[in-house]
This record gives sequence, structure tokens and C-alpha cells, in this order.
Amino acid sequence: MQKKQSNLLFCSLIIFIISLQKSIFAQDTLNKIPTETGTTPPAQEAKSSEPFSFADFTWLNGNSRQKNPVFDSAYFTGEFSFDSNYVYDFNRPNDHTLIGSSNSGRTGEIQVQQLGVGGDFHFQNIRGRIFTQFGMYSSMTPRSDPSTGRGQWGLADAYRYLSEAYAGYHWDVWNGINLDVGLFMSYLGLCSYYNYENWIYQMSYVSANTPWFFNGIRLQVFPSDRFKTEFWVTNGWQSYGALNEAPGIGFQLLWRPTGSLSLVSNNYFGKDTLGNPARSRFHTDNSAQYKYLDQPASLISKAAFSLTLDAGCESGGGVSCAGGTSDPAQYFLGIMAYNRFWISKDRFAITLGAGAMTNPGRYLVILPPINGATALSSTPYFTTNPGDLFKAWDSSFTFDYMPSENLTFRIEYIHREANVPYFAGSNGITPPGGNHGTSGSFVSDWQPDLAKSENRINSALLIRL
Repeated sequence: MQKKQSNLLFCSLIIFIISLQKSIFAQDTLNKIPTETGTTPPAQEAKSSEPFSFADFTWLNGNSRQKNPVFDSAYFTGEFSFDSNYVYDFNRPNDHTLIGSSNSGRTGEIQVQQLGVGGDFHFQNIRGRIFTQFGMYSSMTPRSDPSTGRGQWGLADAYRYLSEAYAGYHWDVWNGINLDVGLFMSYLGLCSYYNYENWIYQMSYVSANTPWFFNGIRLQVFPSDRFKTEFWVTNGWQSYGALNEAPGIGFQLLWRPTGSLSLVSNNYFGKDTLGNPARSRFHTDNSAQYKYLDQPASLISKAAFSLTLDAGCESGGGVSCAGGTSDPAQYFLGIMAYNRFWISKDRFAITLGAGAMTNPGRYLVILPPINGATALSSTPYFTTNPGDLFKAWDSSFTFDYMPSENLTFRIEYIHREANVPYFAGSNGITPPGGNHGTSGSFVSDWQPDLAKSENRINSALLIRL
């Protein structure tokens, strides 16, 4: 039944594309029909404006601050991204390991978190994008994908050094329609995968625990220059391969009615528990961003806030959304909010933020890498059994110095707490002498040092060219 549903979805998408192509061909033929005087019709009106080009949206959290690309040509727009950080953890773990973050992994060391080179290809209506990822991202991102353990050919190694890799086609219909196939960003949780585009460095739990990428098919439809619908058929929830036989299905609605307001809703359904095809996952992610001050000549040149609300659950295969006598509740509720002030013609900025989450069953909690544990290996030291409780909250203060639109110096203070020991304590989470046995396995006469709270300072250099 699941295979039939998958084939039906794929066939429906292909039929839509063929119908769209036929309508475009018919319109092109009509435009070429001679008039009664033997001449062709006058030139058509100029193409509709590019989506969301009616205003400057570089102020948005999750959007690039660049107004113009540095490397551009008729066929290729190049891009270079660099993210290096130093994290001081007041718990001072002796193995320098940071827990519960998807964009920082080590403390007390200077690390290259992300280095990317690539860009966008464009020839006639053919489009494509490739962007590499080197540094910590190339290790931290694949380790959170359990699908790499199903089947052969080393999916983690195949995609390790790629953050985006897709190609597709653009139709000049309405304000544009794009069909892309490959590896693309999901942007669930509002924040961008690339910290240069974010108001903060350590994003809250809603963003840190939701997907950064999808591997599959994406259809973007722009009925106007202020609205976008996007449809996905993917291998799964941030997974290079399929965890079961059903595909992940989702859509996005993005509306920007004015230059000061952006509303987005992302929605997802899939079966994403390895070895448990009876379990279904639902998730909805919704954000609003509003710029309530814009006075370039004033000391505070701009001010804006964002609010993100997420809800989801898993059902079947031993769990339920609401909970019962035999099937424990397994759901996700999360919220995060930020307020940002730009100062002195946008050269400086201050961002205040906070967030919280609850996730019984811990199916979206980033697994602590105790004794080298991964999402595939799991670990007996931090279980993810049905009914296991996890609640957490955080707050942050961020200061940015931005001498140009291509460079950010950032320093940030973060406080995080959880209802169970989760963050690295002073004795760390690595057994004496290094990791023992298989990833995440039990080590006799040793326990990881886990704490319920964490305070740290992030400093970072962020470049986008």
C-alpha cells in the first residue's frame, strides 16, 4: 500500500509537469500566429518581477545580508562561505565536547565549523546549485542520520561534503515555477543552516532539532511576487536514504505581503523510525517575522522580532500522539522568539532570544555523542524509549559587528537547561583513553558526566562572498 501511495504521488507530479509544459507550448504557439496584416503581434509585456523583489528582505532571520553577489556572470553566480568559532563552556568538559547543538561541536578550541564553495548555474531555463561543506558540519550532520545504516554504498560518505546539490528547470509562468531534484535546504525552524544568515549563532531547540536538508524532489510555485507554495517528495526527515518504504511528503506556504512582514508554514508527514514502518510522523512549523522600526538615520536604525511555533507527534508502532494505557505519548511542542536591534546604520546589532521544547520519546532530541554514539548506534547512557521525558529551555544574548555586508564578528552568551542530565559536565562524555568498543556502547566501571544546565560564550567569524 505504501509503495502504491509513493508511485501515485510521483505519477501525479509528472502529470502536472507535462500538463504545465503543454500549456506553455500552446501559449508560445499562440504568440507566434501571424496577424491579419501578416505581421507578428507586438512585443509581449515584460516578465513579471522576481519573487519577493518588491522590497529589501535582507533583514530577515535566515536570509542573506548580501544585496549583490560578489561573483556573478551570465551563466554562474559564485559563492564562498566561512564560519569559524571558539566556544567557552563554563562546565569546562575535559574532552571539549559540546552536546545538543547542530552548529557547534567542540569547546575550548578554534574550529572551522563550515566552509563552503559553490554557487548557482543558470543557462536559459536550466538551473542547478552545488555547495560544499567542509569542517565540523561534514562530520556532525551525517552522524545525525540513521538512514546511513540501511543498505549499502556508504551514504554518509557519499554526501558528507555536500550541503546542497540539485538541478532543475524553470518555467516563466506567473512569477515562476521551479522543479528541482537532489539535495536542498529545508529551512524548517526558521533559522538557516548557514550562521552568516542568522541573527544568532546557537539557535534554540526548535531550529536545532528539526531538519536542515531534504533529499528528493522540490516543486516551487510563485503565483505572485509575494507568495510561494512549495511541495516536497523526499527520502525522509533529514535522511540521505529512506528509513522505511514510504516517502516523506511536505509543503511550505510563504507569504510576504509587505516589506516588513514575513509568514511561513512548513508541514511534513513521513515514516521515519528505522525498523518501525508502522510509526508515522507529523510535524508543523510556523514562523512570523515583523520589522517594526526602520529609521536609517537614527541610532537604532532597524528593529524586528520573530516568533516560531512547532508541533508534531508520532503515532503507531507502540506510541501515540495523545498517549494511552499501552501506547505512551510521543510528541513535540516547541517555541522560540527573538528580537533584534540594528545600530548605527546597521554596523552593529543586538539580539535577545529564548525558547523551549518538550519531546516525550526524545525522537527529535539530538543524541549526545557519548562514547562516540550516533543516531544509528544509540547509547544506553541516554535512552530514546517511548515515554522517556525531555523538557528544555534556553536564552541568549548576541552582539554583532558588521563592517560590511560580507563579514560578521559575533559574540554570544547562551544559557540552557533540561529536566534530565543532558549537557556535558566537567568530566566529559568520553571514556578514559578515548572511545571504547563500538559507537555508543556500554563501558564497564565508567559513567559519562552529564549536567542539567550549561552556560557558554560563543565567538565567531562569519564571511560570505
